[in-house]
Amino acid sequence: MPKDGRAIRYLDVDPPAPGGAAEVAKGVLWLRMPMPMALDHVNLYALDDGENWTLIDTALDTRKTRALWEQALAGPLAGKPIKRVIVTHHHPDHIGLAGWFQSERGAELVSTRTAWLFARMLHLDEQPRPAEETIAFWKSAGMAPDVLAARMSERPFNFSDVISALPLGFTRIDEGSRISAGGREWIVRLGHGHAPDHATLWSEDEALVIGGDQLLPSISPNLGVYPTEPHADPVADWLASSERLKPFATDDQLVLPGHKQPYRGLPTRIDQLIENHVSALDRLEAFLAKPRTAVDCFDTLFKRPIGSGEYGLALVEAVAHCLHLWHAGRATRERRSDGAWLYRSSGGGHG
Repeated sequence: MPKDGRAIRYLDVDPPAPGGAAEVAKGVLWLRMPMPMALDHVNLYALDDGENWTLIDTALDTRKTRALWEQALAGPLAGKPIKRVIVTHHHPDHIGLAGWFQSERGAELVSTRTAWLFARMLHLDEQPRPAEETIAFWKSAGMAPDVLAARMSERPFNFSDVISALPLGFTRIDEGSRISAGGREWIVRLGHGHAPDHATLWSEDEALVIGGDQLLPSISPNLGVYPTEPHADPVADWLASSERLKPFATDDQLVLPGHKQPYRGLPTRIDQLIENHVSALDRLEAFLAKPRTAVDCFDTLFKRPIGSGEYGLALVEAVAHCLHLWHAGRATRERRSDGAWLYRSSGGGHG
């Protein structure tokens, strides 16, 4: 518990079973759908608009999830139509079935422009084998030769595997947009770092926040660098977003996150999330007293073994933290003969 006595308080409601729902506020239902990975679920929310529903996020597009949605629509959602789907960001577990709700149920898709463009582009960019740019990116991170060889011969992850096609047309939201849903007025505030233009919704009528993956409890959102923008600094973006959102956070707000349990204590949680990355950067800077690749930094950053199922997310996050030190002038880097960047702590800038 922090020295000032503040703590995270979790909502005393059991997570709903897949296909079921739990009411977490008047007219707000919490749904949870499974995912086939270490983080084995995603939280979704349905806002009661009287004759219909507004959904917040949709889960992955799989046969199992579609069947569970049919169960939820006929059960706790009482057969009322889905009028619109608001997606917090472009990641597949959040936007996966948005196109299905559009094409099969006539729902309006509400999204930031960046989220829609990223999702639609990545859905169309199907790759049977890793692109040359992806392979070069993996090498630059110091991917182990045996892991690299295996991945070069495999079909990589494709958005088209787990998200439905997005029809043309969506309704754009941006910083400061206002939405009426669930008998409440909401203001949109954007975060960055985990995903560009990540939408969070803040009720103007009561202490209620839909936080997506920007405001998670108990786990930190993944901050990754990818081949699409190999010199990005999502750590800086995320830290700046957290500081910008802090003035709007109050201790009594009920936060509905994209994963884990709804909670109260948002100012404390934002401070914890910031401190988590600040501490990781300090550990990393000390570790880089000798030249290291991003992959060399796994143990120092994550303080636990990284298995094959987590390797990809660990790699992009390690790259992000190394690059942040480089952008901030806290590290230099140079190319190794095999193409890997070697980072080393330094008081100088970069070129």
